[in-house]
Amino acid sequence: MATEFLPTRIEARPEYASILRDTDRFGTGDTEDSADRLNMWFDRLMTQSGLAIQPSQLLMFCLLFGAFGGLLLLVIQDNLVGMGIGAFAGGFAPIAYAVFQRGRRQSTMLRQLPDMVEELARASRTGRSLEQCYQMVAQDTPSPLGDEMRASARKLQMGMSLKDAMADLPERSGLLSLNILTMALSVHQQTGGDLVTVLERLSRTIRDRILFLGRLRAATAASRATAIFMIALPPGILAFFVLRDPNYLTNLMSSTWGRNSTILAITLQIIGSLWVRRIMTQSART
Repeated sequence: MATEFLPTRIEARPEYASILRDTDRFGTGDTEDSADRLNMWFDRLMTQSGLAIQPSQLLMFCLLFGAFGGLLLLVIQDNLVGMGIGAFAGGFAPIAYAVFQRGRRQSTMLRQLPDMVEELARASRTGRSLEQCYQMVAQDTPSPLGDEMRASARKLQMGMSLKDAMADLPERSGLLSLNILTMALSVHQQTGGDLVTVLERLSRTIRDRILFLGRLRAATAASRATAIFMIALPPGILAFFVLRDPNYLTNLMSSTWGRNSTILAITLQIIGSLWVRRIMTQSART
């Protein structure tokens, strides 16, 4: 008698759903220490920028660019102060690129979000489960939003619940609208309701929010440009005098008055830049 071999069904095992590739993380989030908060900010920056490198590799680029900038100005200016400025500017360049990349990536994801929510609403009308609709929409959504959704969809395939699979989606993207979407889907999975209506209203809300943010940026463009100009003006003036006279910083630092004034100016410049950045960040979040 022939033996029939039936395929073995693999049950979902939630206890193995957190097996992911190891990533470098510098912040623990367990303390309120300033160093730990800075490390957490750096971890979020690397995650939200979408750069295909480890955080330790970005730090290595900072060291390399810092050494290159310092040696370049040392050769050109032939003084240690200029070398320090070049090393600082070169070391900060990779961080600035990561911040720029994060902003561009978040803007792209925010523009993709309303269409994705509408597609999820259309998929919900077909009678499929919420998990199946989410996985189907994740496959059709282009990058970069689709990359984050596909990461959550893989967690669903590994046995995690929809709430747990999408838990880190707002943090990985840095978008408030995705946090609202995650909460809406989690509440619907627990309590039920008309999911299509909820998603359609959420899509309209996100579109209205994008329109409002565009009007807000247009209304505050002059103020933001003035703030950026005031921050960039002092370093630009200093760079002009250094390039004009290679011994400018050496002569300035040779006197006690010049040295103390320079240190005070640099300190106030850093404090002012951080304060302006905080105001602009809070305005963007609001």
